[in-house]
Amino acid sequence: MDNFIKSLPPLATLRPFEAAARLESFSRAADELHLTQAAISRQIRALEEDLGVMLFERRHRRVFLTREGREFGRTVSEALESIATGAQALRGDPDDKRVVLFCQLCEAFYWLMPQLADFNRRYPDIEIQLATSTRPITEFSGSFDIALQTNGRPSGSHRLVFTAEDEIFPVCSPAYLKGVATPLSLNALLNQQLLHHHTDPADWLEWDGWFRAMGHFDIAAAESAVFDSYPLLLQAAVAGHGIALGWRRTTQRLIENGELIRPVTESLPQHDAIALYTRQGAPQRPGSEALLGWLREVLGDE
Repeated sequence: MDNFIKSLPPLATLRPFEAAARLESFSRAADELHLTQAAISRQIRALEEDLGVMLFERRHRRVFLTREGREFGRTVSEALESIATGAQALRGDPDDKRVVLFCQLCEAFYWLMPQLADFNRRYPDIEIQLATSTRPITEFSGSFDIALQTNGRPSGSHRLVFTAEDEIFPVCSPAYLKGVATPLSLNALLNQQLLHHHTDPADWLEWDGWFRAMGHFDIAAAESAVFDSYPLLLQAAVAGHGIALGWRRTTQRLIENGELIRPVTESLPQHDAIALYTRQGAPQRPGSEALLGWLREVLGDE
């Protein structure tokens, strides 16, 4: 037992390290733990000195997990998760049937909300609390059990459970192309008012990437209206301001309702378009498992 205790790193350093590794940010870890960024940095430096390895690479006022840091982050997360699960079992947590789902705003509004009635019918005792954002989960400071976002967006050390397919194609209001014969050719599409969506970091497919995927490399589309929010982009398309790139799951109901149309036949399949995560360190609970199973079913994952 003495050897076991002596081999442990300073326990006070583990929570700051786990938060910083999960969020890949000292400042966001400081916000989450209500500490200063300097305190987080000191604790991680002390842990690195105790272990004799660098856990983070510091450059240009940002930090990046090293290979050792990522591996040790998983170890610490699993250990803390086990402790949390044991503590929760002893407490008899009254929130055992409340599940917090982090979801991108557009998926929540256009796809998830119409589907949730089915989940509520199947699991009337489970309460779903939605947390929405246009930003990736690494920038979400609150707590959640499950997260749904576009695959490829920053996810920190949260555990990927499964991915689901989607497809991307142009959409616009019927009024925008009133009197114009459709479907349009790709050359004709380039002459239209194309609505653009830019994100920082650049983790979203844009028109140039879509055209290249269609085998159309001679791209001379000028940027006009640019949006930093996909929900706003879709609303601009519905309002008749131009043609946007839409994802099937978030545009299907708008197409079925006649608010949007597909002006071209081309479409880009995305086999791993949507990613489902469980929060690093979150205990496994019946409510979370039920929601994950339901999401796997409705997203068509086999």
